[in-house]
Amino acid sequence: MISFPQSLKQQTALTANESRHKNNWKDWGFQQIHGRNLVYTFCWEDPRIDRIALQLTPDDALLVITSAGCNVLDYVLQSPRHIYAVDVNPRQNALLELKIAAIKTLDFPAFFQMFGQGHLNDLPTLYRQQMRPHLSDWAQRYWDQKGNHFFHSSQSFYFRGTSGFFARLINFYIDHIIHFREPFNQLISATTIELQQEIYARYNFRDRFWKSFLRFWLNSDIAQWLLGVPQSQSQAITTSQSTDLFSFIQHCCEVVSTELSFHDNYFWQLCARGHYLPECCPEYLKPDNFEALKAGLVDKISVHTATITRFLQQKPELPITRFVLLDHMDWLAVHHKAALADEWQAIAEQAAPTARILFRSASPCFTALNNINIQHDSNTYPLSDLLTYDRSLAAELHQRDRVHTYNSFTIADLTRPE
Repeated sequence: MISFPQSLKQQTALTANESRHKNNWKDWGFQQIHGRNLVYTFCWEDPRIDRIALQLTPDDALLVITSAGCNVLDYVLQSPRHIYAVDVNPRQNALLELKIAAIKTLDFPAFFQMFGQGHLNDLPTLYRQQMRPHLSDWAQRYWDQKGNHFFHSSQSFYFRGTSGFFARLINFYIDHIIHFREPFNQLISATTIELQQEIYARYNFRDRFWKSFLRFWLNSDIAQWLLGVPQSQSQAITTSQSTDLFSFIQHCCEVVSTELSFHDNYFWQLCARGHYLPECCPEYLKPDNFEALKAGLVDKISVHTATITRFLQQKPELPITRFVLLDHMDWLAVHHKAALADEWQAIAEQAAPTARILFRSASPCFTALNNINIQHDSNTYPLSDLLTYDRSLAAELHQRDRVHTYNSFTIADLTRPE
């Protein structure tokens, strides 16, 4: 055993305590913002690659973390048997409920104005007379208080919520700090990747956009809290990339700007514009798809405020064949390992005999599942023995992801213990 001088031991203990205190503070700040606000006004996962991975059929029942509800409405266009939208944040579920109520009661021009342009001129009347009766009690109370503020003002709904506020700050940076709006508009309006590359180089985006002020802001705790990025995720990114968060974001944005088409990238266009364009928007905002949703597809969606574990323990009516778990396990794997194990126990118990599971992570290789065991009929099974990964398809789709801000995308097939 190596013996350290007492002073060194004290210094090491002090450093460890300071580190724990710092991380506890960061986690507290994240929870205060994430747990008390509408965080996501739009989904930050590309449903186009999810559709390919999910391979949905009319017999499938999905469990999807709600987020902003955009992707729930995308998946249901494939007419699965049912989608359970589950989120621990009731504000996110209230947003999906509002979208469903608007689909049921509004015509397409009003619906696109509300969720395409981010405001609705006649919101007070349309909300009270048409949408409100279709909402749960909790959602009614929330939108009674927040509806006019979010949708009946000069500020786009998509610049609301914490992530929307972050996007608004970035636009303020573009317009008033670096005065770079015209080159930026040219970039996001480019119709070919070659033109994007030419614009990026011609206006020297690397030096003129990615300034030290932006580095300071993107590396700050509050920026990460607004984006819904917990400390565990930012650490996974910086450790795996051997760099700071700013450099990781810069790299992701440069790939999006010079290697992927902006023409149909409604995620990044929305961040820059604050609204969707009819030719560049999620599938649920297209006229024919809106009519299909209104004709009955939205009735295949049920909304549940709960943890995934709690929801599954209530035994949903249909065995679930598909799970879309987003990136929430990055948080559980660091802070709530027992809860992560309980979640997978519940998944194994309530999934169909073979089920497909999608998730994303800030880590290039998410390894936390390797340490989980599943109990079944007095037997213990390593979870890793029950999962079969389609790494080839996942890697191919990950490269085509229009958002491009996760380090990994995973497709796993679960075989339930017999």
